[in-house]
Amino acid sequence: MKSPTSSRPALCYCKECVKKQQKIDRLEERIASLEARLRYQERKGKEEPFGSSTPSSKQHIKASTDEEKRKKRGGAVRGHKGYGRQSFVAEEADEVVVLEGYDCCPDCGGPLVEMGERERTIIDAHPGGSKKRIVKTPECFCANCRKKVKRRVPGVMPRSLFSNNLLSQIVCKHYVVGHPVEWIAEEYAINSGTIFTRLHTLADLLKPVDAALIDLYRNSPVKHADETGWRTDGENGYMWGFFTDQISIFRCRNTRARSVPLEVLGEAEAMKGVLVVDRYGAYNIFEVIQYCYSHLLRDTKDVGKNNPEDEECARFVAAFAPLLADAIRLRNRPIDDEEYYREAAILAEKIKDVANQSAKHPDIQRIQNIFREKESRLFHWVGNRAVPADNNRAERELRPSVIARKISFGSQSERGQKTREILMSVLNTLKKRYGNVAELLTKLLDTLVENPDLNIVNFLLPETIPVVTN
Repeated sequence: MKSPTSSRPALCYCKECVKKQQKIDRLEERIASLEARLRYQERKGKEEPFGSSTPSSKQHIKASTDEEKRKKRGGAVRGHKGYGRQSFVAEEADEVVVLEGYDCCPDCGGPLVEMGERERTIIDAHPGGSKKRIVKTPECFCANCRKKVKRRVPGVMPRSLFSNNLLSQIVCKHYVVGHPVEWIAEEYAINSGTIFTRLHTLADLLKPVDAALIDLYRNSPVKHADETGWRTDGENGYMWGFFTDQISIFRCRNTRARSVPLEVLGEAEAMKGVLVVDRYGAYNIFEVIQYCYSHLLRDTKDVGKNNPEDEECARFVAAFAPLLADAIRLRNRPIDDEEYYREAAILAEKIKDVANQSAKHPDIQRIQNIFREKESRLFHWVGNRAVPADNNRAERELRPSVIARKISFGSQSERGQKTREILMSVLNTLKKRYGNVAELLTKLLDTLVENPDLNIVNFLLPETIPVVTN
C-alpha cells in the first residue's frame, strides 16, 4: 500500500533564488545595523560631550577662525616706531625728592668728588590711582676705586619706571585678583606695554622660586592635579594645575600628554604621597592615586538623566548617589578622627555592596566596573583623613584661569605664557602662606634694592632645599 505522502511532489529550490534571498537577508541585517548606528550618532550629537561636567565653553561650539587669520601674530607691525618710556619734568610731578649723597665711598671709604645730579622719574601707587615722583640723587667719583658712586633709590628696582609698591599692586591685581591689564593701565594712567615689560622682568627674577616649588610639591603627602583649556597666540593648549594646601603650580603647555605631569611629579621611583585626580590617563604614571568622587557622582546622576524611563537606573542612582555624596562630605564634618574612621569604613562597605550588585543596564555596569576594577584608587580617604574624596581643590584653583581665558582669550605669546605660569605659581603660593601678597612682594623687592645678592628662594620659602639654577 502506498504511503499517503508518496504522491506529493518533491520540494525543489532554484539555486539562484536561494542566493538572492541570502543576499537580501544580509542587506537587511546591514541596513538594520546602520540604522542603529545612525540613531546612536544622532543621540550622541545632542548630548553634551562630558555630561554634567561639560564646561560652558563646550556646550555651544562655534566655527574656528580662518586659517589665514590664525597665522596672524599679535603685536605691532614690523618697523613700527615705538613710543618708548615717557618721562616727565618737575612741573608735571606730584612730588620731588632730593636724596643726600654718601660722605665717603661705600666700598673703600675714600673721598668722593661730586660730578653733578641725576634725576630718576618714578610712578608710584597712590590711593585712587598713581602719582609721579622725581627723585634727585647726587653722582660722585671715587679716586681710589676709580668708579662712579651713586646712591640707590629706595623702593625702586634698577631701570624700573614703577616703584616696588606699584609693581606689586599691578602683579597681584592681574594674576591673583584677575583684573585685565587694560583695566590696570587705565586705573594708573600708564601704558599697558610698559606693564607687560615689567611683568616679564619680574617673572625672570622669580624663576628660581617657581623651580623650588616643584621639590616642595613632590614631597607633599597629599597633592592634587587637574587641567583646563588655554590658548597661546591663537593656538589651542592647556593650563595644568598642581596643588596642595600650601603650594600652587601652573604650567601652560600645548599638549595634554603625560609629559607634563611627569615634568612636575618626577620619575616613578621618587614619587611620594597620594595624588587626587579625575580619571584622566595622563596621571597614571603616579603610583598612589585617589579618584575624585565628585566626577563619579556626576556620572552616576547622568545614568538617571540619560535613562529617565528605566526603573533599574532610577533605583541605582537613588541608592548610589547619596553614598558618594556622604563620602565627599564626611571629611569636613565636625567629628573626631576615631568617629571619622569608623563611619568611613561603614560607608566604604555600603559603596562596595552597591557596586557589586548584579545589574543589566550597561550604564550601571559602566559605573560599577570602575569600582570593581579600580578599587585600589578609590578608598584612600577611608584610611587617611588627610586625603579628600574629591578633587575640588584643583577645580577651584583652576577656576580663575578659566575666567581669564574667557576674558583675554589666553596668552598672546610664548613669553607671556611663561610669565603667566611663573607669576601665578609664585603669587598664589605666597597667598596661601602669608595672605597679603602685595605687601610681601614689596618687602622682597625693597630688600633686593639694598641687597642685590639676596637669596630670593630662602627669603620666600625658608623651608626649601636650595635649588641650583643655571
